[in-house]
Amino acid sequence: MGRRVPLPTVSTILKDELIELTGYQAPEKCPFPLRRIELYDAEKNEILVFLTNHQGLGARTVAAIYKDRWQIEIFFKALKQNLKIKTFVGTSANAVRTQVWTALIAMLVLKYLQLKSTFSWSLSTLAALLRQQLFFYRDLWAWLDDPFQAPPALAGVHDDAQQLAIWW
Repeated sequence: MGRRVPLPTVSTILKDELIELTGYQAPEKCPFPLRRIELYDAEKNEILVFLTNHQGLGARTVAAIYKDRWQIEIFFKALKQNLKIKTFVGTSANAVRTQVWTALIAMLVLKYLQLKSTFSWSLSTLAALLRQQLFFYRDLWAWLDDPFQAPPALAGVHDDAQQLAIWW
């Protein structure tokens, strides 16, 4: 166990400790002290443990940064799952920024369609089925509310028997 850092009297922070790793390769891999912070999350009724090498921030600030970072991780997971982004197309800062902004716009459009629809779509189902519907001409708003009706026949399109043959 490490050295304890004093805690505020009324806090969700349960522990704030300075620790050193003492394993087989610990002195080579991590030669500096770490900070172990335990936080009680009342919303989830669980204890969260954070490990950092940052000594200058308060325990609540470190916990808030980790919680915000987790929200970012969840957001990128949703982007990768719903928009089928496996890797970045380019590696430059501009290429990554452009792809992230494009994905953000696509996600906002999907969320807007999900909210405007009277059908109870999950975001992943909406994204998958919308991708399939791109090959059909149909009223988007009607499809969003009733996705199981067949696409309407296109005006002027004939069946195969009436198609003209091309003679070579």
